[in-house]
Amino acid sequence: MLSEFTIGRRAQRNPFGAFKLLKPNQTWYLIGIMGIAAAFMILAFYSTIAGWTLEYLFKAFANDFAGKSSSELTSMFNDFQHGGLKPVIWQLVFMFLTGFVVYRGVKDGIEKYAKILMPLLLVLIVIICIRSVTLPGARAGLEFLFKPDFSKINGEVVLMALGQAFFSLSIGMGTLITYGSYINKKDNLSNTAYAVSAADTFIAVLAGIAIFPAVFAFGINPAEGEGLAFITLPNIFQSMAGGYIWSLLFFILLVIAALTSTISVLEVVVAYFSEELDIPRKKATIVASVLISILGVACTLSQGPWENLGIAGTTLFSNLEYAAANVMLPLGGLLIVVFVGWFLGKSNVTDELTNKGVLKGRLIHVFIIIVRFIAPIAIAIVFLNSLGILNL
Repeated sequence: MLSEFTIGRRAQRNPFGAFKLLKPNQTWYLIGIMGIAAAFMILAFYSTIAGWTLEYLFKAFANDFAGKSSSELTSMFNDFQHGGLKPVIWQLVFMFLTGFVVYRGVKDGIEKYAKILMPLLLVLIVIICIRSVTLPGARAGLEFLFKPDFSKINGEVVLMALGQAFFSLSIGMGTLITYGSYINKKDNLSNTAYAVSAADTFIAVLAGIAIFPAVFAFGINPAEGEGLAFITLPNIFQSMAGGYIWSLLFFILLVIAALTSTISVLEVVVAYFSEELDIPRKKATIVASVLISILGVACTLSQGPWENLGIAGTTLFSNLEYAAANVMLPLGGLLIVVFVGWFLGKSNVTDELTNKGVLKGRLIHVFIIIVRFIAPIAIAIVFLNSLGILNL
């Protein structure tokens, strides 16, 4: 994360432009292209899932879960997911909301709405956490979440956790380079990286507290995957006192969480179109949103009527998810730390991390050692594991 922030603020450009400016007439700009392509692909399939949250918010508002059995809720989700038209409509609505925020610009759009959405996200998740932990039998869920079984922690678990960290922190997809270019030269990059990582982890832990005590309180299998949010939890909510309100709050929470993510990813593509292709920002937002929506609609339909649209017997949705999460993000992260460690230049790195000597930067030597030796090896292992080449 700190490497990406350093590149972005040093160049004050999008991922492609940053590498092109910092190392002109060299092929490092390909890392930027890969990051932008990853963001494009991720938003295409992620907006499919984001559209599901709008559908279920609407269902929660209409109290559609009331009186439904587990099998009926399962059928409801499957029928919707494979239905074709309705998931496409909700996906396009979500892309419109995302595009609207980014269209307003960084200050009047992203920054303004983040100041509203992020505190609301925190308040909602805390409210749901309080209700979840006060359910009878919630203690088993907290033990499941916080009491480790060290016998199950092996190399595979660690690598899966690191892979999840890449996706959760938006590493390797150009988002952090793009936002790094907006960071004020007076801000402390190290503190920013610590704060973002800590906040991301804190919210993730709160999400676990909100969900798992409720899951265990009602005797549900915690390994339900996507069905946990769209099948199991609606079943739990209708069994709780005030279930209508909790269901509504939960899906509002999901919508906000998804929207804050899609805004960040779309900004990567918009910044590239605006800065490198000289397209006015508002027009760039429309163009990027439309192009991503076209691919996104194909992803959504591949879950239903176009299920044969894919490679190697899997759907287009799965193809894009695998290519982005398993290949492009870890490979991008690997090349970025190599670039910062060996090619950006220690003086450039030092200037950014110390704000040209204003900050002390006591740990710069440690940082250089990490990005030169430790991080490349660790990320390479994650990359090879994600491809199935290395199994630990």
